[in-house]
Amino acid sequence: MSFAVTLLATVLAVLGTSFLSGIFGMLGGLILLGLLLLVLPVPAAMSLHAVTQMTSNGWRALLWHRLILWRVMPGYILGSSAAFAIFTWVSFQPPTAWVYIGMGLVPMIAVLVPAHVAPDIRRPYASTILGFLVMSIQLVSGVAGVLVDIFFFRTDLDRRQIVATKAFSQLIGHIFRLGYFTLIATHAEIDAEVPLWVFGVSIVTAIAGASLARLVLDRLTNRAFLMWTRGLGVLVGAIYLVRGLYLLI
Repeated sequence: MSFAVTLLATVLAVLGTSFLSGIFGMLGGLILLGLLLLVLPVPAAMSLHAVTQMTSNGWRALLWHRLILWRVMPGYILGSSAAFAIFTWVSFQPPTAWVYIGMGLVPMIAVLVPAHVAPDIRRPYASTILGFLVMSIQLVSGVAGVLVDIFFFRTDLDRRQIVATKAFSQLIGHIFRLGYFTLIATHAEIDAEVPLWVFGVSIVTAIAGASLARLVLDRLTNRAFLMWTRGLGVLVGAIYLVRGLYLLI
């Protein structure tokens, strides 16, 4: 693949997925990781995806920082740290097929959880449990933004509060995930697959996509936000589940 084609593909993929994540607080990372896994091995795809999503979520959290539910973050970090320590100790690296299956199942599980048992991120220990679950799933499937939704969608929180809080929590998760896959894969393995300029272009493009998305999110209603998030999540999840099962055959 020529330099020009690689550059164009990188810009379009990162810009589009960062824009989508900026509106719904997820889905963009799910799609981006699927695209990266088509051309890269799992460690390289996970590392590039983590850098891109760290930038996208970090910039989105900065844009909406006044709406972040800061009181839930200590518990979330505690749960994430516990999961990170366990997975690092066992040094587990999932096959590509299982990564796709994990990405496919997560959106469906999030939608199928009954309303009367759906957790609320503001309840005691909920953020710690969420941090542990999300970090575990991120290290296996790469993305867990849709899972986070079940801790928000049955609350009275505004869509911007949801996007802001998810952005900061996912920033934490991607920092841990980058460290995890850097530990289990050598720098040579990653550098051989992903040139440094790709990381630079991805960072700049992710900021642009997240900034553009704010214009759309401001104009969405809470009802439209929830409807589109659930529908798109299930659709993308079904596609990835089918691909994962196909790879197992």
